[in-house]
Amino acid sequence: MVHDRSMMDVTNSATPIDKPRPDWLRWTSLLLAALGAADSIYLTWIKAQRETALFCAPGGGCDIVNASPYSELAGIPIAVFGLGLYLLLATLLLMENRWAYGRLAVFGLALTGTLYSAYLTYLELAVIHALCPYCVMSALLITALFVLALIRLRPSTAD
Repeated sequence: MVHDRSMMDVTNSATPIDKPRPDWLRWTSLLLAALGAADSIYLTWIKAQRETALFCAPGGGCDIVNASPYSELAGIPIAVFGLGLYLLLATLLLMENRWAYGRLAVFGLALTGTLYSAYLTYLELAVIHALCPYCVMSALLITALFVLALIRLRPSTAD
């Protein structure tokens, strides 16, 4: 039985497994980390300038949360720690292909950030009795990053 090799190569090269799939989960995570960093920078600036945040009423939830003793840790605004977390996540997302544990590190940091954010949200609701929409946005962003990191941990046929 004679096989035409050129015909076989054409049919086999068109299989979808040979084409790398776009890593949209990683790029979405990177976008979320960038939005979280921007939110943290803005919250840090608001805290440093003692300004009222945009779209927040003077003396409202943002000001109450920002003036609470829970808005700082060892004299450093919590938003600075959030900025560090988002920047570290973005760096890991950009470089994770060069490190065997990149995805796992993103997952661990996102999990830690989500748990701490849940604690801060609890403080806003149960102790401070005020909500800052920028803090809520950060909580949603880090939770979304955690969910994406969890999804990205599962094995893929394209990996």
